[in-house]
Amino acid sequence: MSWSGHWHGYGPWTGSRDAYGQEGLRRPGAHPDDEQTRAFLASTMPPMQTGHWLMRRSQTSADRAWTDLVDAVDWLKKTYGANLPVEREGGEQAYIDLDTKADYAEDALRRGSDAVWVHYTKSSNLVSFSVVCCPHRFLSRIPCPMPLL
Repeated sequence: MSWSGHWHGYGPWTGSRDAYGQEGLRRPGAHPDDEQTRAFLASTMPPMQTGHWLMRRSQTSADRAWTDLVDAVDWLKKTYGANLPVEREGGEQAYIDLDTKADYAEDALRRGSDAVWVHYTKSSNLVSFSVVCCPHRFLSRIPCPMPLL
C-alpha cells in the first residue's frame, strides 16, 4: 500500500472515562455551520474518527507538523513520557512497552494509517494523543489545516 504525505500531532487530551465516552461530542455535525459542528471544532476531546482532527485548524500548529516520520514518532514517545500509563500492582506493565508501540506507530504511519495512543494514567484519567496522516486516506475531502507543508 502506497501513501505519500505528512503528519500532524494532536493532544494530549486528558479527562475522565465518562467524558471520553460522550461520543456525540466527538463527532462533527452534518453541515459545516451547524451547532454540533461548531461545538466539535471548539472541543479538545479526541474525535471518533481520527481524520476529523484535521478539521480543527485552531488546534493545528507548525511545531506539531512533520514531513519526517522519525520526528512524528519522537513526538509520540515524548508525549508518552510526559503522560506515563498506570502500572499494575507489583509494578507489572498494564500496556505494551514503548519500543513496541513506537515500532508499530512508525510502520502504520508510513503506510498512511494514523497512530492513536490512549491509556489510563496514574491519576485514573485517560490520556489520548494522535499523529494523523495528511492527506487522510479515509477522509480525503478534509483539506490540510496547514497547506504550506
